[in-house]
Amino acid sequence: MKEADHMAIPHLFRCPISLDLFKDPVTLCTGQTYDRSSIEKWLAAGNLTCPVTMLKLHDPSIVPNHTLRHLIDQWLQMGHQLDPDYLATVDSLAALKQNLECHQATIQDKLQTLQKIRVLSEESPTANSCLIQLRFLPLLLELVFGKVKDKLVVSQDDHVKFVDQALSCVIRLLPFGELESLNMLKQESKLASFLDLFQHGTFMVKISLCHLIDAISSSTETKELCDMLGKTRQLLHEAALLVVGNGGSEASEAGIRALSALSSLESNRENLVAEGAVDGLVTYILGAERREKSLAPMAMATLEKLLETSTSAKEALVNNPNGVNAIVRMVFRVSDHDGSESAVSLLTIICSDSLRAREEAIAAGVLTQLLLLLQSQCNGRTKTKARMLLKLLRSKWVEDSKHDDV
Repeated sequence: MKEADHMAIPHLFRCPISLDLFKDPVTLCTGQTYDRSSIEKWLAAGNLTCPVTMLKLHDPSIVPNHTLRHLIDQWLQMGHQLDPDYLATVDSLAALKQNLECHQATIQDKLQTLQKIRVLSEESPTANSCLIQLRFLPLLLELVFGKVKDKLVVSQDDHVKFVDQALSCVIRLLPFGELESLNMLKQESKLASFLDLFQHGTFMVKISLCHLIDAISSSTETKELCDMLGKTRQLLHEAALLVVGNGGSEASEAGIRALSALSSLESNRENLVAEGAVDGLVTYILGAERREKSLAPMAMATLEKLLETSTSAKEALVNNPNGVNAIVRMVFRVSDHDGSESAVSLLTIICSDSLRAREEAIAAGVLTQLLLLLQSQCNGRTKTKARMLLKLLRSKWVEDSKHDDV
């Protein structure tokens, strides 16, 4: 390659070891990309670290970077020409990535870098796809959960700001893919960091972590991680507390989303019940009437999932002093019918084998609520369930009366 051509190679397309154009780009578990021949020589020499970050390689395997290979092929086919704005964005982000990876950079430098990334992602239409291609997501996750505070001399306030901003960047990138990067949380140390942040982080950090839980539950690639989170009892307890805590409606709603996400796996449901999920959901539903908009329907659907497979969930709902009353109040609401079907289903589940639940439901006005629902514009399936519940209550009332007479 001529010297002029060599000088024209975008920084992104150069191997950090050889400084030549990538021929076969491969990526390490740290998110760093190298030319295959260069990194294989490095590893063959007995090195167990990433050359750029100097992080120890917990997994020495290398993965082909098809995205970068595609970009280089495009660049070569177009005669070393790509959209100037696109290349400018790529080069800017590549430089910012180096700043985040630099061991000599202060926490203040890294905070400024995160702010610049945020501005770029908001102003440039191509920035988020570039961030994914440059593998910012695994880097940010490593910085947040890889004990970055232990590697830098930082104040508590600076560390909190860094974690908050880094997680905000992560949340913005999640819709663009690469969810498998979240599997690094399966490492014991990183899962411990996740729990530590959930216990002691700010409400904004906890809200971001709830978004991560939601993303983890949504992908088949992270199903095993979702199962691990469901076995982390303290995490489940903290999520239930977030729903009823004093962090405001945004924190409560984030907690609801986290509980809903974790309940998607049946194996998680008993642990959720044991850590107070039912009581947390009931408390949220009771307060839903005071909010113009709420996630009460999602809370109802989550309760329904728990009760469908857990006897202890039924007991927790019936034993909650406000449990039955909260569900009855969701049967019919003038403003909307979201949640009505789940409310009717829940009452059917608990009233079918609990005299106490039936008596509390009737005392709370369930018969009137059901009749109003049947006269409303709700869907046919909900009306069918409402009729079945009325029939159940009537037959059980007759059955209970006979027992009383005896």
